[in-house]
Amino acid sequence: MFPVLLKIGPVTLYSYGLMIATAFLVGALLISKRAEIEGEDPQKALDLAFYCIVAALIGSRLLYVIVEWESYISRPLNVFKVWEGGLVFYGGFIGAALTGFWFVRKEKLHPWKMADLAAPSIALGHSIGRLGCLFAGCCYGGPTDSWIGITFTDPMAIAPKGIALYPTQLFESFVEFSIFLVLIAVRPHKKFHGQLFLMWMFLYALGRFIVEFFRGDDRGAFMFGFSPSQSIAIAVFLLAGILLTKLLSSNRNSKKL
Repeated sequence: MFPVLLKIGPVTLYSYGLMIATAFLVGALLISKRAEIEGEDPQKALDLAFYCIVAALIGSRLLYVIVEWESYISRPLNVFKVWEGGLVFYGGFIGAALTGFWFVRKEKLHPWKMADLAAPSIALGHSIGRLGCLFAGCCYGGPTDSWIGITFTDPMAIAPKGIALYPTQLFESFVEFSIFLVLIAVRPHKKFHGQLFLMWMFLYALGRFIVEFFRGDDRGAFMFGFSPSQSIAIAVFLLAGILLTKLLSSNRNSKKL
């Protein structure tokens, strides 16, 4: 598509970096605004978002480099070229989750309540970020004869050129935006803290598992026919389902007392 939006002399504006930055900015602003509405400290919410963003960038890049390690042996400095593409969402999710847990413990915040504050922002931000993947040509799909196929022609695009590919970046962007709308609709009616975040985990894992079947880029070592991301998705799906059931049960029991 359009890996480079603007180039003036030595200054290059990469579409991937711009969309990732936009995603983080939109997410942070939404978290801050929602924190104010729900009576939480907006500054602490922004601090939480900042720490999680940094951890997400490190974690997502680290997992990508691990999966694609052969590409970086001869060019180790390319590890730091995040703006050109190459982030694995689940790596970022793990990094952000661990950092978020540390922050809420340190600041004595309610972990599940803060997670619910963040859930819609994560979904919307990820939806925007996947558009950056489309522009850069990373996370591309497998070949297809379907009318929905897209063909990359820009020589700087990461995806194979000249053949129609499944637009898996758009698939995942649509999945996350749909989840965002669901969470916004459910939020006024939620029954317990943690419901929105666990719903996001549950729905995203399901969507990601399905989208993975259409991916055409290197998925790493497969196990039992599943890619690493699908294996993680299965674990996240089961974990979210268990926690949702447990919290729902706890909420019902507390109402009976």
